[in-house]
Amino acid sequence: MLKGLDPLLSPELLFTLRAMGHGDEIAIVDGNYPGVEHARRLIRLDGHHLIPVLNAVLSVLPIDDFVAEAIFRSTVKAERDKLDPVHEEMIDCCARHEPHRQVVPLIGQDFYGRVKTAHAVIQTGEPRLYANIILRKGVIYPKEPGTHTAAEVDPFVY
Repeated sequence: MLKGLDPLLSPELLFTLRAMGHGDEIAIVDGNYPGVEHARRLIRLDGHHLIPVLNAVLSVLPIDDFVAEAIFRSTVKAERDKLDPVHEEMIDCCARHEPHRQVVPLIGQDFYGRVKTAHAVIQTGEPRLYANIILRKGVIYPKEPGTHTAAEVDPFVY
């Protein structure tokens, strides 16, 4: 356990999120998604629903602000604008962390194709259908000159 981190952020998941670079994408998918077939790297979080996992990931992952669209969700079949309750919850969760970003719907193969090229896939135990989302990693901007971060403090100087 670590201070200040959501316990859903497992060592494997933290490693993956930290290893991702700017522009890499990670998909968080429901329990029915063909994760083994589509993932380049698969992280299983069976027994956990999608929204708490999404919330945990967004608590540490910067979202890309270099592009117009950086958060994508799956749709109910080919109905681009239909929102199931889980889609509304995903949009609300994203709005809490990234209030200026839209969650863009992607239909069928457009969504599947994007998941297949994602850096990693997190497969949850979410039982609701079409509960899938993709996040594109952004950057953490450097601090203003003259400000110090904890990393600049030498831990061996007392």
